[in-house]
Amino acid sequence: MPMKAIFQAVNFDADQKLIHFIQKKLDRLDSFFDRVIEAEVFLKVNNTGKQNKTVEVKIDVPGNDIFVSRNAETFEKAMDLVYDVLKRQLRKQKEKIKH
Repeated sequence: MPMKAIFQAVNFDADQKLIHFIQKKLDRLDSFFDRVIEAEVFLKVNNTGKQNKTVEVKIDVPGNDIFVSRNAETFEKAMDLVYDVLKRQLRKQKEKIKH
């Protein structure tokens, strides 16, 4: 079942291909922690430097929110970086609940 995600693109229109890519990444997070309630995704284009694409993801899990923000040259690269951090954070969250 796909994770419920709210997308917000700031100062541009995100195409469906990008939204689909990010949604697929979010759906995979369920294998690390199955109690994610929903995700909020913010996509921003900054006017400075080469790494001007920002992906911010806030994940709502019971008793906690996990927020990760990363910049890269493309939204896909930024989402890959966000995904890696979220994976680690969700594993930690799962361990806390086990103990």
